[in-house]
Amino acid sequence: MNAPLPTHLIPGLRPLPAAALQALRQHFGDRCSTAASVREQHGRGESVYDAQPPEAVVFCESNDDVVFVVKLANEHAVPVIPFGVGSSLEGHLLAVQGGVSVDLSRMTKILSVNAEDLTVTVQAGVTREQLNREIKDTGLFFPIDPGANASLGGMAATRASGTNAVRYGTMRENVLGLTVVTAAGEVVQTGTRAKKSSAGYDLTRLFVGSEGTLGVMTEVTLKLFPLPEAVSAAVCHFPSIDAAVQTTIQIIQMGVPIARCELLDANAIRAVNAHSKLALREAPMLLMEFHGSEASVKEQAETVQELAREQGGEDFQWAATPEERSRLWAARHQSYFAALQTRPGCRCQSSDTCVPISRLAESINQSVEEAEASGIPYWIVGHVGDGNFHLSYLMDPDDTAEVEAVERLNVQMVQRALRLGGTCTGEHGIGLHKMGYLAEEAGPGAVEMMRGIKRALDPKNIMNPGKVFAM
Repeated sequence: MNAPLPTHLIPGLRPLPAAALQALRQHFGDRCSTAASVREQHGRGESVYDAQPPEAVVFCESNDDVVFVVKLANEHAVPVIPFGVGSSLEGHLLAVQGGVSVDLSRMTKILSVNAEDLTVTVQAGVTREQLNREIKDTGLFFPIDPGANASLGGMAATRASGTNAVRYGTMRENVLGLTVVTAAGEVVQTGTRAKKSSAGYDLTRLFVGSEGTLGVMTEVTLKLFPLPEAVSAAVCHFPSIDAAVQTTIQIIQMGVPIARCELLDANAIRAVNAHSKLALREAPMLLMEFHGSEASVKEQAETVQELAREQGGEDFQWAATPEERSRLWAARHQSYFAALQTRPGCRCQSSDTCVPISRLAESINQSVEEAEASGIPYWIVGHVGDGNFHLSYLMDPDDTAEVEAVERLNVQMVQRALRLGGTCTGEHGIGLHKMGYLAEEAGPGAVEMMRGIKRALDPKNIMNPGKVFAM
């Protein structure tokens, strides 16, 4: 048994009429499934909530497929929930009002690569790893790396960022244009391949981060970057989390163009060592990466080493070969599943906040004190170079007191971030879990403005209803 949905998040179901289901089966054939296992897979993601399956799952392979589903859903006022690879953490995929899950994982075409302009257009089901494999011969790469091998449509929908954001930005900065199927079943193009535009409302930014509540993204045009001439990664251990964070703050404030700066606490390292057969020292650690010319990488590394030593950093270990770097980053990306294995039968409640870099130490230190006092197993990783960290609790889903304690700790962590001028989520998104936090962060006027946009673009509330804010 996992954590149940809070009662205020459970709206009424909107049944899929038999005629609509029959139409889906006629159009999609065996690409339409009502099997319980398929439906459950498409109604959960990586959140702690019980699965809330859709009534049907359709596997789309083209824009026309998506248009067919959405027009049918609009006709019958049935919910549509876009699905990529199912890696979201805040309940985005739960079909809380039933409806149809629109699986885009078969839409995996690279539609155009414009190497001279440093742009690429892909179907929404293309994953970040697939994209980088298929463009590696161009000398370019797409840097946004949220950890999971997420689909690019899903990454755009949640405004993902990840380990490289400190250098290359987030999906917000790197999506140039979209093809979107609206709630009325119309295909709309937003943006262009030009670097900038002053033409009308910025619809691209409106859809990026909308979590499937305004339309279904089917194609994404992205910025690409030249592969750096030199890349070097290093790990450095610190006597405390505070020392590691203070080093990070100084790196950013001095303007060092570091590409990645990841914090792992001792608990995370312990889990990673066991899972990935590593022998990293079990102490707070920064995992860093430097991009640039040979000379600039050397200069960045020397500056960072000096700053780290001032905070007691030691055991500076370099991973210069691609194989060594890949092994370190693979271990970091697997930390979520590595931690789960340390407490069999547990569920992970992972929450992320982001604060101005000057307030990062205060935010993390107080969160750690509360986590330690709770006695509940936890671990921390963070994209600390941009003020974002993730605190994850390994909780017994059958222990009501433990589940409630974790939620109280999450509330304290989020409210602290808001007091410090930060946000309730740096990259996980709102989904179901953080709807109340969004209202606290943005205020009632801003949330009502969002509702107005939703009503205008989706008057029947069929696009992933029950997420981001209540209607």
